[in-house]
Amino acid sequence: MKILVVEDEPDLAAGLEDDLVMEGYTVVVARDGLAATTLAIEQSFDAIVLDVMLPGRDGFDVCRAIRRAGKRTPVILLTAKAQESDKILGLELGADDYVTKPFSPRELRARLKAVLRRSQGDVPATYRFGRIEVDQSACVVRRDGQPVDVTTLEFKLLSHFIRRRGHVLSRNELLDAVWGASVHVTDRVVDTHIANLRKKIEDDPAQPEYIASVRGVGYRFDGGTPS
Repeated sequence: MKILVVEDEPDLAAGLEDDLVMEGYTVVVARDGLAATTLAIEQSFDAIVLDVMLPGRDGFDVCRAIRRAGKRTPVILLTAKAQESDKILGLELGADDYVTKPFSPRELRARLKAVLRRSQGDVPATYRFGRIEVDQSACVVRRDGQPVDVTTLEFKLLSHFIRRRGHVLSRNELLDAVWGASVHVTDRVVDTHIANLRKKIEDDPAQPEYIASVRGVGYRFDGGTPS
């Protein structure tokens, strides 16, 4: 697998490259945000390890640009910032996980393997249910052929529901899959995002047909066909 490492500290960049190469990955290193953006959009990578504090263009802006270009490459943010608000911002911009410096190589390897597993899950390129079409390649949700304004987290939620269609999913599983294990948010956050998603994809959000509540457990997604 091919990994893009974006880190401006030479020693840390070299250490990350050596460690990942020893794990069997092919590694490309970028030292600033502008070069990282060009590489991430023009080339194909299995994952991106992205420092936030970069010259030229910070990691948040790089992540935003990657997602706006329609690239769904998994992104792990690296930063010395530990504030919860920074983590939430990164996830809202489309990052898949968040590792705070200093970190151990073992932790990063585990996070990388986790996002790679999730990205390789069985999500059809196009999935339809009712009046809704989910286009994974373009990262677009359409209703009656017209784009629906969903947030990055809502898109991730819907994609995970499709991947695990027919299964009852606990709030904790949804938190780990969509927000990541490194971000600590309450169950209420899951409920709020699902309520907002229902308003956009259900004919009657008060009596949802597709994202059903399972009392005392979580949620289950039903319906639809891959294509």
